[in-house]
Amino acid sequence: MCGRHAFLCLPALLRFRSLPGTPAKLTSLLRGEGMDRFVTRSRKRLGVGEPDQACHGKKSREAPTQVQKASGEEEENTSLPKEFSQPIPWRKIEAEGLDCDYSLLFNTEEANELFNALEREVEYFTGDQAKVQVFGKSYSVPRRQATYGDEGLTYSFSGLRLLARPWTPTLGSIRDAVTKATGHTFNFVLVNRYKDGLDHMGEHRDDERELDPSCPIASVSLGAARDFVFRHRNSRGAGGRGGPPPVKLELAHGSLLLMSAPTNTHWYHSLPVRKKSHMPRINLTFRRILKRL
Repeated sequence: MCGRHAFLCLPALLRFRSLPGTPAKLTSLLRGEGMDRFVTRSRKRLGVGEPDQACHGKKSREAPTQVQKASGEEEENTSLPKEFSQPIPWRKIEAEGLDCDYSLLFNTEEANELFNALEREVEYFTGDQAKVQVFGKSYSVPRRQATYGDEGLTYSFSGLRLLARPWTPTLGSIRDAVTKATGHTFNFVLVNRYKDGLDHMGEHRDDERELDPSCPIASVSLGAARDFVFRHRNSRGAGGRGGPPPVKLELAHGSLLLMSAPTNTHWYHSLPVRKKSHMPRINLTFRRILKRL
């Protein structure tokens, strides 16, 4: 039960279905869990159209249309995202200074294939690039990381300056699907792979100067469901008693979380340890990096 000063808990909705070619253990243990109750009850949908090239996409707030399949109709299995025949339903997640939108972007079959394709394509950093600097000391990152994007882009955080590798076919397809769904364009993605529930990410804000402040960050989750926690900056530390309570989400396999301004100004976010999770997760955070002249 979630009290006023406890995490805002969001229950599960989506079930998994088996996909031919997907390892049975992976399919049975990855529990893609959606949300049927959110911080606010408003629902909205996005139409399909050309994205705003200046990264100022806007979303309408009309109720989503539910489409029923004709009897005997079968879904085509493909790692490439399909055109959106209908706008996808969105859920609004709001708190003081927090503005996020959540949706299930890919169905189970699509998400399974995308996960497996990324396992084949993504090359993760090793050596010094797999470490971060904290107060002058070097620590191994408790997950695997990679960066991809447009030619010449770099991204700096935690003492690292990372050069973007060229887009892989699957990352490019997911990027295009996110653009169609949100109306925003992205030129860079940070890939984080969590081998199990012990891999994690500490509290931080995505406030690097390279980021375009007019463009939200789009986070796509594939694999094991994990908790994602927002904590207000005034609620952190021993004396942090003045801010609103934390907001805790469980991100589903195939889901998209859109974090808009001013979220990263006021709220830290983290992916805490989940010891009972024994399967991998891949997270893609699409961003728009300002190109240096």
